[in-house]
Amino acid sequence: SLPNSGNKEITWMMLEAGAETDVVNSVGRTAAQMAAFVGQHDCVTVINNFFPRERLDYYTKPQGLDKEPKLPVKLAGPLHKIITTTNMHPVKIALLVKENPLLAEVEALQKCYRVLDLICEKCMKQKDMNEVLAMKMHYISCIFQKCITFLKEREDKLDGFIKSLLKGRDKDGFPVYQEKLIRESIRKFPYCEATLLQQLVRSIAPVEI
Repeated sequence: SLPNSGNKEITWMMLEAGAETDVVNSVGRTAAQMAAFVGQHDCVTVINNFFPRERLDYYTKPQGLDKEPKLPVKLAGPLHKIITTTNMHPVKIALLVKENPLLAEVEALQKCYRVLDLICEKCMKQKDMNEVLAMKMHYISCIFQKCITFLKEREDKLDGFIKSLLKGRDKDGFPVYQEKLIRESIRKFPYCEATLLQQLVRSIAPVEI
């Protein structure tokens, strides 16, 4: 068998080539479920985080009666990079925004988070519902909205946001702002019937900050 990183690359190449992720085998398992079953967690991560570029490019063309596309073409690449990242730490996402001058602007982030909300809705309403992807899109959208607040209100802009995320409280260094942000994003997830949401709430609710 190949080393894990090899499997990860091959999984990615197969997905890029159009492999379906929701097809089940003879025992009713998807590729991600089989990979989890045999302990290939890197492959599970790749499959669960895969979002084909074409699905994002759809929003770069005007739809229906729209004169303008919902997403300017120049933002599709930078946004796709963030959508497919497997490191979901809020600081990591904030840094990806900060290092791209096209993204790090209020108007650009507003367009991006609205597109993420539309994708989130699509993930929940399609027949093969993808709760993991929906939650991820919603979470990134929430972080973008926080970035907007800091860009508008704080002179130190995204540096201020990153500092707030990293700042630990006096007694034990615990990053309270970061914890509150993540909890708030879960609380705001619009589809209360989602199993994933209920599991998250059940595991987080009893834990004190």
